[in-house]
Amino acid sequence: MATFLDFEEPLKALEDQIAKAKEIAKDAELDMTDKLKELEGKLAKKTEEIFSNLTPWQRVQLSRHPERPYTLAYINAITNGTFQELHGDRNVKDDKAMVGGFGLVDGNTVMFIGQQKGMNTKMRQYRNFGMANPEGYRKALRLMKLAEKFNKPIVTLIDTPGAFPGLEAEERGQGEAIARNIYEMMNIKVPIICIIIGEGASGGALGIGVGDKVLMLENTWYSVISPESCSSILWRSWDYKEIAAEALKLTSEDMKKLKLIDGIIKEPLGGAHRHHEETYSIVKREIKRQITLLNKLKPEERCAKRIDKFCNMGVTK
Repeated sequence: MATFLDFEEPLKALEDQIAKAKEIAKDAELDMTDKLKELEGKLAKKTEEIFSNLTPWQRVQLSRHPERPYTLAYINAITNGTFQELHGDRNVKDDKAMVGGFGLVDGNTVMFIGQQKGMNTKMRQYRNFGMANPEGYRKALRLMKLAEKFNKPIVTLIDTPGAFPGLEAEERGQGEAIARNIYEMMNIKVPIICIIIGEGASGGALGIGVGDKVLMLENTWYSVISPESCSSILWRSWDYKEIAAEALKLTSEDMKKLKLIDGIIKEPLGGAHRHHEETYSIVKREIKRQITLLNKLKPEERCAKRIDKFCNMGVTK
């Protein structure tokens, strides 16, 4: 059964009416074509009305929707099941919150790396809620270096509430691992495309977020802090999270205006959580387009542009 957020309730009511009309048509053998067409028209109109007027906090809610596809779902769909996951950082252990490996995109090998959340309570615990430890970031860097060695492009899929903040993560050098990734990604010679597919929070996102092209799906967010944490720091309560979401300028439109990302990937009307297959196709098409464009540049030119782009962020004249 589909999950509806509070602002999606009008859509649920219309979908329930459509389901009931179909049931009546089947049981009573009545022609409900006109009624169904009318209800479907209302549903399409209402969906457009709701999704064209989303607030920043509503986009944050959508980015966390339980039916929104996660990293492995994107990778398996884009690679048509050819993805070969690689494990471990060759130092501590294999971090289940960070996944990566090679896969074929229409015959071309691509290195995919991303944070993976879980679909249920057991899997969320197994994946540590998508919050990687230092060994996760070190695994990601190892795989990036492997891709560079074999001259294969890199695609990172970002979806994390942040890097794991536990004591053991700090003991193993969480800050150093993320900083090392940012430093190293600036000079990796192969094309790097970073896509925020859900939550893009803090250094946890930045640890795999340096690329030639940084893109956001339409209903995602990218910020130094979550609205709830910002609210709790400023007002000592989560009650002001909606105000915080507005002030943080964390939506894809805000980030594009501030020149902190390179582009927005439009989601199907109704959101990625309602249209998985269509979303996979859109993301795959954009990945192929960006790789084709980036392959036209020489490695030195790509790295120079990448460094200039990030160095110019936040600079005012």
